[in-house]
Order: sequence, then structure tokens, then C-alpha cells
Amino acid sequence: MGEVELVPDLGKYAFEVNSAYLVTFLLLAIIVLVYLRKNWKIKRLLAAAELRKDA
Repeated sequence: MGEVELVPDLGKYAFEVNSAYLVTFLLLAIIVLVYLRKNWKIKRLLAAAELRKDA
């Protein structure tokens, strides 16, 4: 039985393909962090507004 390779041979395009994956994952991480930061800010503002309302 032959050996099965899980990673395809990209040849001369390996740098371009790997760079595209890297940029994609970095952009995805940035989007997630921006979303989480906005979420935390809104939660903080909502909690402060609720405290003012109850006071």
C-alpha cells in the first residue's frame, strides 16, 4: 500500500497559497476581535445605563 499524503504539493505556488491562508486567518481574527471588543463596550454601557435607571 502506498503512502497517502495529506498535504498537496503546491510546487512553485506554495508561498502564494500559504500567504493567502495567513492573510485570511489574520483578517478573520481581526474581525472576531473587533466584534468582541464592540460587544464588551456595549455590555459595559448597558450595565451603566441600568445602574443609572435603578438609582
